[in-house]
Amino acid sequence: MKGYVIFAHGSRIESANTAVRDLVEQFCSTGGHLAEAAFLDLAEPTLAQAVELLVRRGASEVVVIPYFLTLGLHLQRDLPQLVADVAAGFAQLTISIAPPLDGHPALLAAVLDRARESA
Repeated sequence: MKGYVIFAHGSRIESANTAVRDLVEQFCSTGGHLAEAAFLDLAEPTLAQAVELLVRRGASEVVVIPYFLTLGLHLQRDLPQLVADVAAGFAQLTISIAPPLDGHPALLAAVLDRARESA
């Protein structure tokens, strides 16, 4: 079974973390997916904690979906190291990383919607 981690930076502003958790709930209810939120810093669960929750719920494969716009330092350096560290603790688990949101066609549509809303 495939599980998903929506991986965000984390914030001292709890409403920002709640927004990510709410997105995960919508993701699960819309597609029937098995998913958890995880945060790099300043919030929980961590990536390791989220993967553990997914494994306990039956996941044998995990895809980490970065909730980041671009491939910056956290996605180039930090996330691959975190995934390698977590994977080392799960011998039978495959963990992969999806691309960031940048370049996805829906991102332009979202920006255009925001522009129209501000007009």
